[in-house]
Amino acid sequence: MEYRRLGKSGLEVSTLCLGTMMFGDRTDAAMAQRIVDHALEHGVNFIDTADVYAKGASEKITGEAIRAHRDRFILATKVANNMGDAAPATSQSGLSRRWIMRACDASLARLGTDHIDIYYLHYDDTATPLAETIATLGDLMRAGKIRYFGVSNFRAWRIAEVMRWCERLNVPQPIVCQPYYNLLNRMPEVEILPACAHYGIGVTPYSPLARGVLTGKYAPGGTPPEG
Repeated sequence: MEYRRLGKSGLEVSTLCLGTMMFGDRTDAAMAQRIVDHALEHGVNFIDTADVYAKGASEKITGEAIRAHRDRFILATKVANNMGDAAPATSQSGLSRRWIMRACDASLARLGTDHIDIYYLHYDDTATPLAETIATLGDLMRAGKIRYFGVSNFRAWRIAEVMRWCERLNVPQPIVCQPYYNLLNRMPEVEILPACAHYGIGVTPYSPLARGVLTGKYAPGGTPPEG
């Protein structure tokens, strides 16, 4: 396995990151454990989940699967999505101080850990001032609950704004950006990747195989199998 430094951080991560979006959905706990063990055996030390995946079940299963080897994994999770179907979106989602604080504590509890290595802002929240979001992340870092933060699904100009507010508020800047990027969607090459290169931000694309389309199992003109 090859390893690379992530952005300007001191983190050395495997070039393959294990995504756990299906843990708690199509992948039960037993299978998840086998997947994690296999990944670790082959040198993967980077694992990615989110609070919203399977409504929290992914975080819970991921935490259980890595518990025996927690110190060998760089653990990433995310915040911003609506976690309560019956509640107003503004009360259980977004990047307000109120929600980030609650969501971070809930993620730590589900993951069964005392810290998150990388805390992604899963989506932009234009309704909340960036200053509020960045200040909150700074407080979480000082409290030891998160070590670094990253952005996902952010436009290049918003990444620039994040960097500006981090500098203004004396908060460590994001170390990683997670865009939707693959051979079928190369739009990040226009502005997002150049922005990341300019600021020294690492890039960890999600869905690099275009949700399975690029795996080679779908023949041109063929009918995809059910399920």
